[in-house]
Parts: sequence; structure tokens; C-alpha cells
Amino acid sequence: MAEIILNVDVRDGVGTGGARAARRAGMVPGVLYGGDKAPVAISVNEKDFRKSLYTGKLLGHLVTLKYGKETQPVIARDVQFDPVSDRPLHFDLMRVDEKQTIKIEVPVHFINQDQCEAFRQGGSLEIVRHSVEVKVRADHIPEDLIVDLAGHKLGDTIRWTDLKGTEEVEPTITDRDFVIASIKASSAAKAADEIEEAIAEEQAAAAEAAAEDVPATEQAEGEDAAAEGESSEG
Repeated sequence: MAEIILNVDVRDGVGTGGARAARRAGMVPGVLYGGDKAPVAISVNEKDFRKSLYTGKLLGHLVTLKYGKETQPVIARDVQFDPVSDRPLHFDLMRVDEKQTIKIEVPVHFINQDQCEAFRQGGSLEIVRHSVEVKVRADHIPEDLIVDLAGHKLGDTIRWTDLKGTEEVEPTITDRDFVIASIKASSAAKAADEIEEAIAEEQAAAAEAAAEDVPATEQAEGEDAAAEGESSEG
């Protein structure tokens, strides 16, 4: 069973008024939905909810919902926050069976960036997907999907098949080995390369011009010497 237990109360009041009343009472309002049952308005003690939320194992993980003596495995699908105070304002829980296969977004984490030579060469990581939607059994949801950057080179494209931690999950995108990220030359590195190329081109042009001037000078000197010879003979 899940590591996190949420002790919930059923809310009598629904709508905006009921949600505000729950918040005034130090609770976070939410909705329990899914399965073959009707949605239920619930609330959780805000302090307990914050503790569960900041473990990093609430959103997108199997959680045990407890109401009195009854328990129910659920997935926390969404939490809304106050944009100023960052206080949790509302949450959604989805009923599931532990062995049920569900679709869920799993975050992608990148490791060993310090062991990637490409970044010492001025490369930068361009992330296409910060998370991937997968199909997985509810009690086998991974914490994250891992990209190990060690050994990757400048210009590499990182795809689904490069991820670690995918043994028990299947991507919902199945028609291609889709892109997760790529390692590209940074704009600063590109600018430096362009400057170096421009300098090299200028130096090459100057050298070529100097080489063209030498024969012309030598030819002029030869013509002057010939003219002097003719004058002496005369």
C-alpha cells in the first residue's frame, strides 16, 4: 500500500462557498472522483496536506485515502495553489484499484551533467519533455524517469529508449522513439565559433592578397632593370 495516508472529511457544503468555509477552518478542499461512484466533496487538514505534498510523493503517486475506518487507494491528480502565497487551495483525487493500469505523467530527471564532456565544450541541454505520459499499474508508478548524461556528446539526441526506469511502464506515444532532449552548442559558443571563422577568413584573404602582390612587385623591378640595360647600351 502507499506510503502516504490522507485522513479526509466529507464536506457538506459544495461550490465556492463551501470551499471558502473549509479554508477558513484550516482545511484544503478537494474532490474525490473516478471509478463507478459519484464525485464526493472532501477536505484535508492543511498542515497534514502540506507535509504530504512536500515529500514529493503525493502528486502522481498511489496514496491511501482514509475516512473513518474506510480506506481507498487513490491517485492525486492535481493541486491548485494561490499564485501569491503558494498556499494549496484545492486538490483532485482519483479512485483507482492498486492493480489497475492507468495513464499518468511521470517526471524526467537528468543526472551526471558534470560527467558530460559536451557541456565543457560549450554545449547546452535543450529539454523537449520534462515529463512523459505513460501507462503503468497504479502500485508500480516510478518516482521518475532518468536520463544519464554521462558519456553523451555534443549533438546527441536523447530519446525514449535512452531513459532508465522504464521497465514497468509503457509510453502512450507508441508510433516513434520520441525525443526527450538534445545537447546543442550554446548561442555563446556558436557566436565565438562564428567570430573565429570570420577572423580566419580575414586572415586567409589578407594572406592571399599579399601573395598576389609579390609577383607584381617582382615584375615591376624586372621591367626597371631591363630599361636601365637598354639605356646603357645606347
